[in-house]
Amino acid sequence: MPEPHDLLARHRARLDAYRDAGYNFDLTRTHEYTAANGWNVDDYETELPTEAPGPPAPQGSWAAAREVLRRYTFPPPDLITGIFLPDQPLEQRVMVLRGQFLFFTFWFGVRIGGVTDERRTLPDGSGEEQVWGYNYRTLEGHFERGQIDFTVHKHLATGRVLFRIHAFSQTGRIRNPFYWLGFRLFGRMLQKRFSRESMRRLREQVAEMLRQGWTVPPAAEAPPVQAAAHNEAAQQQLDKLP
Repeated sequence: MPEPHDLLARHRARLDAYRDAGYNFDLTRTHEYTAANGWNVDDYETELPTEAPGPPAPQGSWAAAREVLRRYTFPPPDLITGIFLPDQPLEQRVMVLRGQFLFFTFWFGVRIGGVTDERRTLPDGSGEEQVWGYNYRTLEGHFERGQIDFTVHKHLATGRVLFRIHAFSQTGRIRNPFYWLGFRLFGRMLQKRFSRESMRRLREQVAEMLRQGWTVPPAAEAPPVQAAAHNEAAQQQLDKLP
């Protein structure tokens, strides 16, 4: 097994390779990225444990979901594993995503495009909600292009807590014909699986945190490079890759 310092250098090199990469889609044309124009537009929502009405509790469901989102531990590790510098401000984070598809392994770069932390009026005007989340956007070299938003919402009047995913995407330029065919046949299925399993895993992680009690770890305790997968088998596979 590689030595820890070798893994650290390898992951840092991958992150550095994407640090100055550009996006692989035009941010000024996001209003055009609709289903009518050939883009996939997805929205998913799941209920989390409720809280008492009022602002989010410091150790409650909403705050636990926010912590899971920060750590990026909710994606299914057999599909996606994220690697990032946890001591870097979230709004500046670049992540390398290790993706698995059939018997292939791919490395893709994404960058956080914005962080949301605000109180909003509910769409039906019935009250307010507290919203926290972020999006990330695909960088040059990614087989897809687009953006995905992850947000956690608390309805202040009722205590209802929700996790939502919103995304727009389209298959990017894939030079290898085998990869192109694979993504044409299975890419959409894998996208939907990613969102469904991310919903399930976030619910489970939040429920476990609430059962056990939890605290936000001090920033000083964060490792210099973090693979965002708590699945031991997935991490062992990651460590073996060249």
